[in-house]
Amino acid sequence: MQNRVIINEVGLRDGLQNHPKRLSVKEKQTLYLALRKAGVADFELTSFVSPKAVPAMADAAELVAAIPADPAVHITALVPNRRGYARAREAEMKGVAVVLSATETLNQKNIGMSLQTATDECIAVILAAKQDGIFCRAYIAAACACPYEGRTDQAVVLHLAQKMVDAGADEIALADTIGAGNPAQVERLFGAAVEQFGASRLAAHFHDTRAMGLALSWVALKSGVRKFDASIGGLGGCPFAPGASGNLATEDLALMLEQSGYETGLSLAGLVDAAALAREMLGGQVGGRVLPWYSSDRARKERERGAA
Repeated sequence: MQNRVIINEVGLRDGLQNHPKRLSVKEKQTLYLALRKAGVADFELTSFVSPKAVPAMADAAELVAAIPADPAVHITALVPNRRGYARAREAEMKGVAVVLSATETLNQKNIGMSLQTATDECIAVILAAKQDGIFCRAYIAAACACPYEGRTDQAVVLHLAQKMVDAGADEIALADTIGAGNPAQVERLFGAAVEQFGASRLAAHFHDTRAMGLALSWVALKSGVRKFDASIGGLGGCPFAPGASGNLATEDLALMLEQSGYETGLSLAGLVDAAALAREMLGGQVGGRVLPWYSSDRARKERERGAA
């Protein structure tokens, strides 16, 4: 359906991986259930990465075991290499995601590999997943710009994405890892990607670092993309990419889509409640740009009901 848009919730992985406060498995499970209550059915739940590199994800297998089985939910976990994939398979994951940065330096900083070695490692994981009957997404990170090398060459992004498709990736997620993209650039990139791979194979992952997350999502939407990553409360940021502040907030994206006539299956009230829960758990500023308006509008409606 052209008007149906999938929002893939990455808050439990991308949102928490770099947060100074670490949540327990029980707290993560509680946040997951709040998001499910809001209608979220697609999650990037965790990552099977080295606990030394990302301590907040050390409980990956335990968290996966704590999530209730639900055939209506599609869950993936990030795996940086074949070791991570083996751990994910042990945990009986039905979906995984590999990450290939589009520049040499970010691969070195992120996973300690050259671009060529990282490409080969991603291909090996994709091939293993295909053999095991496991869904595999491939991120092309720094698809708009790299914090170390500047603007990313679109031709390189598409070339790397083609390598992932040729290996058997089920889905390609083009990620503006540091939120440095602009609408004109994203229009060109996603227009070319849709032409090369087809819209149904693509997903978009935007950060709101420069307050353009919604604008970039709209451009990708108009290019034909119907799957977007977002993080509850705008949580997130790559620990290995300076300047990669929070992701696009799930509640902001859901509001824009619903008010524009697209179906997400999500409850804005439920998402705001989940964002409030995240704020309570984590402290500090958590919540998308929609939150002040929504809180005021809800209070107004409650006053009107009380006066009726």
